[in-house]
Amino acid sequence: MNKDNRDLNIESVSAYDEDKNLNQELLEKYDADAKVRKFKNRKLVFLVAAIAIAYSLFHLYVTFNPLPALQARSIHVAVGMGLIFLVYPTFKKQDRTKIPFYDWILFVLSLSTAGYIIYEYNAIMTTRGGIPNNMDIIMAVLTVLLVLEGARRITGWILPILALIFLAYPFFSYNLWVPDMLMTRQFDLGDIFGQLYLKTEGLYSTAISASLQFIFLFILFGAFLAKSGMGQLFNDLAMALAGSKQGGPAKVAVISSGFMGSINGSAIANVVGTGAFTIPLMKKIGYNKNFAGAVEASASVGGQILPPIMGASAFIMAETTGIAYGTIALAAMIPAILYFLGVIMQVHFRAGKRNLKGIPKADLPETKKVLMEKGHLLLPIVGLVFMLYTGLPIAQAAFYTIVLTVVVAAIRKSTRMGFKDILEALENGARQSLSVMIACAVVGIIIGVVSLTSFGTVMTSAITAFGAGSLFWTLFLTMIASIVLGMGLPSIPAYIITATMTAPALAEFGIPVLVAHLFVFYFGIFANITPPVALAAFAGAGISGGDPMRTGFNALKLSIAGFIIPYLFVYNPAMLLIETEGIATNAREFEFPPVLEVLLITITAIIGIIALSAAVEGYFKTRMNVVTSILLGAGALLLIFPENFTDVIGMIVVLGIFAMNYLKNKRENYAAVLSG
Repeated sequence: MNKDNRDLNIESVSAYDEDKNLNQELLEKYDADAKVRKFKNRKLVFLVAAIAIAYSLFHLYVTFNPLPALQARSIHVAVGMGLIFLVYPTFKKQDRTKIPFYDWILFVLSLSTAGYIIYEYNAIMTTRGGIPNNMDIIMAVLTVLLVLEGARRITGWILPILALIFLAYPFFSYNLWVPDMLMTRQFDLGDIFGQLYLKTEGLYSTAISASLQFIFLFILFGAFLAKSGMGQLFNDLAMALAGSKQGGPAKVAVISSGFMGSINGSAIANVVGTGAFTIPLMKKIGYNKNFAGAVEASASVGGQILPPIMGASAFIMAETTGIAYGTIALAAMIPAILYFLGVIMQVHFRAGKRNLKGIPKADLPETKKVLMEKGHLLLPIVGLVFMLYTGLPIAQAAFYTIVLTVVVAAIRKSTRMGFKDILEALENGARQSLSVMIACAVVGIIIGVVSLTSFGTVMTSAITAFGAGSLFWTLFLTMIASIVLGMGLPSIPAYIITATMTAPALAEFGIPVLVAHLFVFYFGIFANITPPVALAAFAGAGISGGDPMRTGFNALKLSIAGFIIPYLFVYNPAMLLIETEGIATNAREFEFPPVLEVLLITITAIIGIIALSAAVEGYFKTRMNVVTSILLGAGALLLIFPENFTDVIGMIVVLGIFAMNYLKNKRENYAAVLSG
């Protein structure tokens, strides 16, 4: 083994161990979800663990024994809120070893919000007919306040403030000074809080339904996978496959972070977790610190668009649109591959331009050994995909996949989970679900107000009006709205808000609901790497030691394909493997498009993405000047744009520049040999 590279690996692992505390601080700085209490009292540890485990078991139970929707959703929110008040401190610098008395009060009040609905359920559904009495309003106000406080602790201020703005709207929207477009009838407390608490169109909306039925179980599945060693498998497999290639550590970061991001659904946690290992390696072989942090951020965010799990957002989309999960996952496949191709090619061209080498194969794990040791852990994911595509209900598929994970992990001693490991996975899954649950509950407030006041229709009209009848400008405005609404938010609430506010505007142009939702989904996700609020990139900068804003703009550049692909599949939905000719905008099922059309658009898009990556880096086989890079970028965009005429011109430009650079590189190499 080469001594320098042995030192590289030893130093990287040593740095990883030394920086654990620093990485935890970074995680807490950019991801409020990580700021938890650490109890010294063993009784408190046991109590919180017992509640969390019971919370997980409840979700497993209702998978096959469903309760009435309002009851089940209220329990999901109430117990989750109670855990938040026990686990998350009130203030950042508060003593995290104890639970103050007022949090015990908030815990009990949280449980009471579901207890009241269960106790009064029959009266709410029958006698009162959904019309709230005074006690209903009191409990509704209490629930809203608890949800907002829980969200403040776990997600930060942005989401609660956004919800408060929406909540304030119906209190003044009837005034004469309000613009005509925004004016509504007068609403009383019963109208507003009854909508939020007593119906399934507010706090307990489809967002909470998806959190209860699907998202929780897939987060739990991720917790079981983590216990079995799946994260190490992805990392080792990526190292074995790409570590020795040109710029290998950066390619490892893209591959491992993409797969882990798809499963765990948290871009920031993924940046800090995986990046603690990959970013030092990238810097060690010569990547700039701002670029290294950006690679990790771009890949981790991209995991949210990568099937089969897509950070659980695919299940929210299925619940929201009524489209089968399999259809959504299949539609997202080619765009996700193109996105990651764009990131990897930029990484590759940057390495070529700076002559950055990979890690010698002798210092890397062998693919065969990795698969022999932990390859069986891939079976639950294969089983999950099989179950979902055979039409098994999503919740049941998740349940069986969790069981399959425990069984498969038992095949080898190194991955086997004991009873303690299973209990810890149940506890970890419950804890990790809290941020998603509370975010969905807060989003429910927004959805409830939008539904009550028809604000969504106003937003749609505004976007359409500013778009002036142009599909392109409407798409552009929708993109900007989605990015702004998604800034600083976790991926799932970002998608729900953007889908509620902006996706309907595209229906005015006959864009099918699946295409519209994927469009806003992409831009809501990429808000996490779009300055000035690029939290995933900022976390990457914290590890790399780079400048946060420069890292953010590097991540934006690395993700450039992700900002083009949504336009591409709107103008040619064949990229989503669906035929949209002559179908309604609210279609739920689609025919497969002509194979030749799919092949043509995929091949031209692949060449276009490679060319665009080369143009951005100013390198293909050899360095390019600014004029050549601009011409190559223009040719790439012509190739990506789905028209035969533009494809032909783009192909001529791209292949011409590629050939010119190839010959130039040959001449340079020949001259170097002669001079040597």
